[in-house]
Amino acid sequence: MPDSLQIALHNDSDSSALYAVISGIAIQQNGQRCLLKANGKDLYFPQNPPSIGSPLAEDCSIPLGPPGNTVTVTIPQIAGGRIWISRDAKLTFLLNPGPALVEPSVLNPSDPNAAVDFGFAEFTLNNDQLYANISYVDHVPRIPIAISLQQASGQRQDVAGMAPDGLEKLAQELRAQKEKDGRPWDKLVVERDGQPLRILNATHGGAVGADFGGYYEPHVEEVWKKYSSDSMKVDTQAGPGVLQGSVTSSGALKIGDEEFSKPTTSDILGCNSGPFTTGSSATRNAIIPRLAAAFVRSTLLHCDTHPSGPETFYQVDPTNHYARLVHEVNVDRKGYAFAYDDVQPEGGEDQSGKVNAGDPVLFTVSVGGKSAGQGGNAALAEGAQGGRSPAQQPMGGGGEGGSEVGREEGHGLRGKVMGFAGRLVR
Repeated sequence: MPDSLQIALHNDSDSSALYAVISGIAIQQNGQRCLLKANGKDLYFPQNPPSIGSPLAEDCSIPLGPPGNTVTVTIPQIAGGRIWISRDAKLTFLLNPGPALVEPSVLNPSDPNAAVDFGFAEFTLNNDQLYANISYVDHVPRIPIAISLQQASGQRQDVAGMAPDGLEKLAQELRAQKEKDGRPWDKLVVERDGQPLRILNATHGGAVGADFGGYYEPHVEEVWKKYSSDSMKVDTQAGPGVLQGSVTSSGALKIGDEEFSKPTTSDILGCNSGPFTTGSSATRNAIIPRLAAAFVRSTLLHCDTHPSGPETFYQVDPTNHYARLVHEVNVDRKGYAFAYDDVQPEGGEDQSGKVNAGDPVLFTVSVGGKSAGQGGNAALAEGAQGGRSPAQQPMGGGGEGGSEVGREEGHGLRGKVMGFAGRLVR
C-alpha cells in the first residue's frame, strides 16, 4: 500500500470558477487535523486559535481551472477525508479553540457558506486500502460529483454521479411526492434566486420546517404485528452468522439474544438513535445496520431475510422517498442516501457509490456531470496523469464570507465518517 496517492480533480462543467479543499486526519502525523495546501502537495496543520470562529492562517482552496482542465494533487495517508467542491465562490473554513475545524454547514442559515453551491466526496487512505464514496447523507448539492479509481492491477471502478440537471429532477420528483402523500418532501428543496441550490436529507427536515413526525410509526406497528406470529432472518455478515428474529410476549423484537424496542421516525431516518444506538455488543452492532436499512427501505413486510436485494427496496409506503429518488436521479443509481446505504446481501450489487482497493494508483474526482453516463469519468481515470499541478494553475479569486460559526467536526455525518475512519486506521 503506498504512503501517498495522486488525486485528479477534473472540471467536467461549463464553469471556470470551481474550487476544491481537501481535509482530513493525517495518519502519519499522529492523527492531526489537516488540510492540503493550495500547492497540492504539502499539509497545513491548523493551530489553536485565540477565539471562536477564527479564520484559517492559509487559503487552502485549489482552483480547478477552465472547463475540461484537470489538476493533479498528491495526498499522504489520510483518514476521515473529504474533498470539498464549490462553484462560484471559495468555501470558508473557520477554527474554534482546540483546534477544532468548523466546516461548511447546510443546516445553519447564518453559516458563511449557506448560499454557496458545494458538495463533497469522502475518502480514507490507510495501510490497507483507499475507500471513497460520494455522499448524500447530509444533502444533495447542485453541482454533480463523480469518482473513479484506477488500480495497479489494471482494474477500474467508477461511480457516475448525477447529470447536470440531476438536482432539478430530484426537486421535481420530491414536489410530486408531496402531492401524493401530503408529506413535506418539497420543503427539503433549498432555493437560491428561485432555483434549487441543494436538497436536504429528510433527516435534517427540522432545519427547513419539514416535519416528518409520525411518518414511519404505522409501518413499525405493522412490522411488530407481522413478527409477533412470523419470524425473520438477519444475516449479520459477521461472526454471529444468520440470526432468527421475532417479537416477544413483552413486545420487544428479539434477534438472536438482542432485543430491540420500536423505533420512531427520527430513529429510522437517522439510523443512530433509539434501538439503533451502537454499544459494546459486537453482535448488536452487526444487527443494527441491517435492521435500520430494512426500515429505511421498507422491506420488512415483504421480505423475511435481510439484507434483501435492491429490487425489494422502497416498494411500499411509508418509505424514505428522499433515498429512493436520490438513487433514481444518479446515472448509475449509486450514492450514499442514508447512513447504512452500503448494506447489501452477500454478492449483491453495491448501492452506496463507493470505490475501494488495496492497490490504488489514481483517484479521480470529476465535477460538473457533463460526462455522466458517457464513460467520461472512466476515461479521466485513465488519462488524468497529464493534468497540471495546482502550482501551474492561475490562483484565481472567489468570494469568502464569514461571521457565524458553522458546525465543528464530530457532529452529524462527520461523526459517522470519523467513526468509520477510526476503524480503518491501523
